[in-house]
Amino acid sequence: MTTRNKQDVLGASTDITLLNPDAAQALVEGSHGDPFAVLGPHEEDHAMVVRAFLPRAIGVELLERDSDRVLTRLQPGQVPDLFVGRLDRLAPYRLRIRWPHGEEIVEDPYAFGPLLGELDLYLIGEGNHRELGTCLGAQMMTVDGVKGVRFAVWAPNARRVSVVGEFCQWDGRRYPMRQRQPTGVWEIFIPGLPEGAVYKYEILGQDGLLPLKADPVARATQAPPETGSVVAAPLAHDWQDQTWMAERAERHAADAPISVYEVHAASWRRHGGDEGELYSWDDMAQWLIPYVKEMGFTHIELLPIMEHPFGGSWGYQPLSQFAPSGRFGKPQDFAAFVDACHQAGIGVILDWVPAHFPTDPHGLARFDGTALYEYQDPREGFHQDWNTYIYNLGRHEVHGFMLASALYWLKHFHVDALRVDAVASMLYRNYSREEGEWIPNRHGGQENLETIDFLTHLNDVVHEEAPGAIMIAEESTAWPGVSRPVSEGGLGFAYKWNMGWMHDTLNYMSEDPLYRSYHHGELTFSLVYAFSEHFMLPISHDEVVHGKGSLINKMPGDRWQQFANLRACLSLMWTHPGKKLLFMGCELAQFREWSHDRELDWFLLGHSEHQGISDLVRDLNGIYTREPALHEQDCVPEGFEWVVGDDAHNSVLAWLRWSRDGQPVLVVINLTPQEISGYGVGVPTAGHWQECFNSNAQLYGGTGTGNDGGREAEARESHGHPFTLSLHLPPLGATILKPGNVALK
Repeated sequence: MTTRNKQDVLGASTDITLLNPDAAQALVEGSHGDPFAVLGPHEEDHAMVVRAFLPRAIGVELLERDSDRVLTRLQPGQVPDLFVGRLDRLAPYRLRIRWPHGEEIVEDPYAFGPLLGELDLYLIGEGNHRELGTCLGAQMMTVDGVKGVRFAVWAPNARRVSVVGEFCQWDGRRYPMRQRQPTGVWEIFIPGLPEGAVYKYEILGQDGLLPLKADPVARATQAPPETGSVVAAPLAHDWQDQTWMAERAERHAADAPISVYEVHAASWRRHGGDEGELYSWDDMAQWLIPYVKEMGFTHIELLPIMEHPFGGSWGYQPLSQFAPSGRFGKPQDFAAFVDACHQAGIGVILDWVPAHFPTDPHGLARFDGTALYEYQDPREGFHQDWNTYIYNLGRHEVHGFMLASALYWLKHFHVDALRVDAVASMLYRNYSREEGEWIPNRHGGQENLETIDFLTHLNDVVHEEAPGAIMIAEESTAWPGVSRPVSEGGLGFAYKWNMGWMHDTLNYMSEDPLYRSYHHGELTFSLVYAFSEHFMLPISHDEVVHGKGSLINKMPGDRWQQFANLRACLSLMWTHPGKKLLFMGCELAQFREWSHDRELDWFLLGHSEHQGISDLVRDLNGIYTREPALHEQDCVPEGFEWVVGDDAHNSVLAWLRWSRDGQPVLVVINLTPQEISGYGVGVPTAGHWQECFNSNAQLYGGTGTGNDGGREAEARESHGHPFTLSLHLPPLGATILKPGNVALK
């Protein structure tokens, strides 16, 4: 079928062809489920009948498209707002409509045939359409030489779906859509609609009219509190990050240094302080990128930037899985930000939420009047902890919707990684549920088999479609093989957040040093399982909100001890096996708990103690990035060796980190406020061991005591090694030493 009848107009008749009365009344009531069957041009009684339903119109004429010659005047039909004309033959035409407020000339949407191809529809139904972002939603295009917007939305159980906006006075009778069976996608091409037009869908469900719905595949949105979808031009950014894209697979490898700065874009910094305007993507390119570069982080991780109605959710209750939030600018602005990051040698990770979605009436909830995106049964489909709906990833179309969302960010915006939120809640059907509140899988077990299928398929497809991009799991249980390849029976993630390490470390550090000897195992236990997965060590936003206090406020003791404990904690983290992630503000030693409603306490950098923590994080990043022993063998046991792991009495830990070519780095940490002199630590080589880092240095706010730049190894066996260093351990301090007389690389 062609998209437009190409016949020429030779003449017109004054006869009016009547509609079936029920069909005519359905147009008036907005309940006609197949408007293309009655509106637009149709061959009837060997002539062409053109119908237009135009609420509030006064009169309508048909104009020849190329010349604007009047072909005929449409006559009032059998019901109000229906206009009908009869032509002998038809050529491309336009409608001249007289309204109470004036006149306009427009193309007739109902003169265009179906636009979505059969392959598109097949892949949507199969759940494997990997480019939904350029298929569904509002797509600006030219059809038969006519510019406009094709709208397409999946709503298989709707009786009628219309596009509405200011362009039709939000009247759902003006642009009802065509349903494409058997997929249940509705589509319409609206000529002349410009970029930036705000729209929603009006959906008539089986039980009546639903609240206006935002487009699930909108690529741009209004800034909250407004909830409309916005027609966006195709992303057309001139990417300049070819070098980065070619190298990023190496930068994400298990033997590469990865140090992540986690950022909530709305509260990192604001114009004019706490109450000021949010930074735009342009602002963040100007200020955030140089800051992250100076601090030595390799990646920025953004809390979800997909459009979300409630800012207090920090983005973790998104409703637009394809649209960057309008809070910070246009999609093109976000693309430019990512490009600028890459040109500065910084990767971009996005938090992404496929586990659940909010119940806002304009969103996905009962989208076509039925449980479409969510499970029907609340024991499967409603998350009690977060008052959200759970995606039914066992449904092909929902599986495909989320798959396409992930690929959209990775491919179209060149995002380097997605950190998948709340994976544990997805894997277990009984997650946070009591007996009787959940439904077992088909085998009677607690595992969510549909989610497992989705995650493994997703990770395989990302590997195939976005080379060099990776997936990171926030997964807090002992589920085996989270970061094992799918081909080996794993879930296929590149890295897993080590929540056990985080909880144990923060619990230990919060103890008064007087009692730490009783909790020594909390620091050593992580090495029992440290190489069972490819881990990332997270001190994230979740640890500094909701009354948990800021990171420095978790540290015991007087003010000096709090800062010293924080320096020791961060040093432990950066020298422990695993990639690193630190939430913004922790590097400032901010005492106030983080709030999404204000910017970070940047004024603290005017105080030497706080500046010292910032300098310490910067230098730890530099050492970690430059020294192969601290990252090359992060994920294999050969990279770590306990030297002192059992000295609970003194709360001292010592270990060796090894590079692939056998070069060691020694880490010694004293977690009491007492200096310890002459502490013997076994080492594998003779000669001078240079003290390359001391968290107690005056630069960082410490007392400056340490090992005077290094120590000579004695030929005395200790801790299974032939040589011994006699060290001075500073209070609540961490020391890094390396054989030789040169600093770390």
